[in-house]
Amino acid sequence: MLRLITLFLSLSVAAGFAPLTTTTSRLPTQLLAAEKTAIIAGATGYIGKSCVREAVRQGYKTYALVRDPQKLETKEGQASFGPFFEGAEIVKCDVTDEADLQKVFADITSQHNKIDAIVSCLASRSGIKKDAYLIDYQATLNCLEAGRAVGAGHFVLLSAFCVKNPWLQFQQAKLKFEAALQEQTDMTWSIVRPTAFFKSVSGQLEVVQSGAPYVAFGDGEVTRCNPIAESDLATYLLDCVTDKSRHQRIINLGGPDEPLTMKMQGEMLFKATGMEPNFAFAPVWIFDVVINTLQFLADITGSEKLENAAETGRIGKYYAVEDMLTTDPAEKYGTITLQEHYNRIAKEGQEYDPYTTMFSRNRIRKDGNKKLVEAKESAMVE
Repeated sequence: MLRLITLFLSLSVAAGFAPLTTTTSRLPTQLLAAEKTAIIAGATGYIGKSCVREAVRQGYKTYALVRDPQKLETKEGQASFGPFFEGAEIVKCDVTDEADLQKVFADITSQHNKIDAIVSCLASRSGIKKDAYLIDYQATLNCLEAGRAVGAGHFVLLSAFCVKNPWLQFQQAKLKFEAALQEQTDMTWSIVRPTAFFKSVSGQLEVVQSGAPYVAFGDGEVTRCNPIAESDLATYLLDCVTDKSRHQRIINLGGPDEPLTMKMQGEMLFKATGMEPNFAFAPVWIFDVVINTLQFLADITGSEKLENAAETGRIGKYYAVEDMLTTDPAEKYGTITLQEHYNRIAKEGQEYDPYTTMFSRNRIRKDGNKKLVEAKESAMVE
């Protein structure tokens, strides 16, 4: 039963969470005042690493803030991050340490006279209260304050579409920072709230390939979404720096697809894998049973662990019942469709993520061979 509950929760949690990142300074000694400079916070996250690559592509002298650079030097780290960080400067920095950030930003400013852009892709992995306020609020605020201290130009915030209807802790933390960003006047800003990422709706690839059913909630048509590819989103985020029509604005953003129900996503995944459609439908009410039980136990025991588990259940329910959808053409962006994404990962496999990839740490080819994602294939992400 516990395993089944865990499955239900993992199926519905959107994977907008990006890992905490910081790094070791290797700043150049010459003055490069003529170059545009950009700092990417949350650089090792799903969207963050794509932003690093996009900033380099757009000609920025790019600094990727990373907490543990040694992580990038391992074989697995090279495969996951090498293609994305080529041409960028890796800077060791703990974004939860305001003094550390202030020093790093001052060092970069001394080399370039000005930081043109700060792009924050920071997000807590778990979404529980403690993590959310540490990362989604405080660490992101540290980046803003460090930027203000050195006269940085523009701040781009990767937020989340779901904050429009906030009843989760991480949503409240994000909104608290959004308010702080809008209140200050030292830097211009853009807040981008994407609907969902492709990896958020790709977690059942291995399930389908193994012959198990695709699990959908309710009748499979409870919610609709139009997720966006990470490369398209990264381009949009970096373009916010120079596109003044996006300054001082909160922007909801989805991908090019028409509204997709969970059942439609499953059908697309079966088409991509060449498997016969096979669905299992889970009742939404199971979330209430799990959440209420966990919260009751948390209340009578005072257990933080149980409180966090209840919050995880609430996160799962949220994404099982709420649309993540933009319909206004002005709020749709990109060229990569979800079907194209599914077709690619069905052939090449996908990178393991503990919050979205179910059952297998390894990539699975259609011929059944398992192999870790190679660096060359990681470079082909949308």
